[in-house]
Parts: sequence; C-alpha cells; structure tokens
Amino acid sequence: MKRMIAALLVAAGTLTACSSTPSDQSTAQNEQVQQAEEGETVDLGGLIDDSVPLSGSPAVSTVLTPVASGSSVKKSGSATVDMSNKTDGYIMVKFGNTDKKLKVRVTGPSGTTYTYNLTGNDTYETFPLSDGNGKYTVEVFKNIQDTKYSKELSTSFEVTLKDEFAPFLRPNQYVNYTEDSQAVALAAELTAGMTDNLEKVKTIYDYVVQNISYDRLLAAKVQSGYLPDIDQVLAKKKGICFDYAALMSAMLRSQEVPTKLVVGYTGSVYHAWINVYSEEEGWIDAAIYFDGQDWKLMDPTFASSNNSSQAIMKYIGNGANYQAKYLY
Repeated sequence: MKRMIAALLVAAGTLTACSSTPSDQSTAQNEQVQQAEEGETVDLGGLIDDSVPLSGSPAVSTVLTPVASGSSVKKSGSATVDMSNKTDGYIMVKFGNTDKKLKVRVTGPSGTTYTYNLTGNDTYETFPLSDGNGKYTVEVFKNIQDTKYSKELSTSFEVTLKDEFAPFLRPNQYVNYTEDSQAVALAAELTAGMTDNLEKVKTIYDYVVQNISYDRLLAAKVQSGYLPDIDQVLAKKKGICFDYAALMSAMLRSQEVPTKLVVGYTGSVYHAWINVYSEEEGWIDAAIYFDGQDWKLMDPTFASSNNSSQAIMKYIGNGANYQAKYLY
C-alpha cells in the first residue's frame, strides 16, 4: 500500500528547536489590519514581528521560473509591483536602492494578511498568492522610525488561478531556488525514474534526514528576518528547521510535486509542516515531523501494526489539533 505522506512539522520551542512565538520575516493576520492611503504614515507594530518557526523518469527537473513580464504593473515612486503572472500564483515586487527597512503586505480573499521583508536593491522578489481565487491587495511600506512606516504603494486586483497548484509549484522568497540550484540537480538525481509523488517524497525525506544535521550554533544566534539559502545548507550539511522545510519544499517542487510550506499551531505551539499532493490521495494528511531531536516519517497506513506511534497518529488524525495560518 502506498505510503501516505503529507505534513512536515518543524520542531516547537525555543530557537534551539522551533520558535513558540513568531519572529520578524512574515506574518499572516486573520484579524483586522490597519489601512492607510499612499504616502500616509502608519505604525505596523506587531504586524512586522511574526515569522515562520526558525529552529528544524530521467534525471530531469522542472523549474517554473517566476518572471516580471511587465504587462501588468503598478508603480509609485521607487516601489513597483508586477502582477503580470498572477494566474500562475505569484507577484513580483521591487524597490529602488535604499538602506531603509521595507515591508510588503499581501492580503488575500480570506482576509489573511502576510507581511514580508523586501530588499531595497532594485531587484524583483517573488511572493505567492496562496489564498486561492479572489481579490488581493498588495501594499509596500518604507520605514521612517521604529515601527512607523510610510505606505509607498497600494494596489488591488482579482485573481483566477490557472489551477490550485500554481502557487505551490514555483519558487518564492521562502522556497527560493533556480534551475541552476544544486538542490534541483540533486532532486533530479535522487528521483530519476520515479513517477509516483509519494515515492519522491520519501526518497527526498530520507536523503535530507540522513545527510543534513541540525545546526544548533545557528539556531542559538539566528536573527529574525532569516531566509534559507538551500544550496548553502546542502554544502554545509547543516541547517535549522526552517532550512529543512525550505530545502525539502524546493526539491519536491522541482520534481513537480505540489508542496505547501504551512505555518500554524498545534495546540498552543508554533509549528511548520509541509503538505504534499498525490493524484491518488489528493492533499494528504499524514506527517513528517521534527520532535526536537530527530526528523521522523509517520505513516498512518501502518499505525495499527505499530510501525508508527499510535499516540502520535491519534493526535495527527485529529484535524482540530492543526490550525494552519500561513501558506508559502
């Protein structure tokens, strides 16, 4: 019977495992967010202080590289938003050269708001439209002082995705890779000849947990705003939980396995996990998780034969224990 693999839970706790409180790179807020006109100063406050948890066939690949096509663009001052490929599940944003802190805020049709850091080097960065079909609003902010930011640009647009997988088959700021990435080449090598998504998931999972060790030194000093460099993780063979999740997501997406990097809560603990798609099973609800010491593959198909912890499988099987907040 085919393994059912779906979620990659990143460890909970302090930065030596995974954060129990969000930090600064990105936020999804279900509550009401502060609105402002362009040029107006607002205090983003807590909106900038959440993040993902930081601490846990032939040999071919398919990299659907984001591009700023320029056919649908909103520009205001130094800020530019390219919406040309919104049906493919992403936008691209850039800001002219500045040493000021910059934020991008994306609000989807569900009302969930994601807040990202943006680099002020006049280079496009990619952000997913992971909230499905409907109306999105994108805002760009520049820091003035402390948590006070000036809104530099705001634009709204309707999105009808080409398919539900579009945002989860491409690189973005968190799951960042190109066709030249070593991780992409490695994924193609490891999965050569495989056609089944779940076989690819297990193979990539096995490689990562056997070859990448947990970087406790980095976990102890990592700063908010950290973004994984997946090829550096492969070269060093070390990483924190965020690195593990981003690396596996990139490798799977490059092998045409729809993959959601999900952030949310299990109970009161802040976690990240990865959902994967199988044509036979759809979006599957089993788990690969990090328990603070080791990465483990949990297979509900074999729970009854004691190949998996029955206590864990009972917890995983209760959907009420999972509250997804962010999808990347």
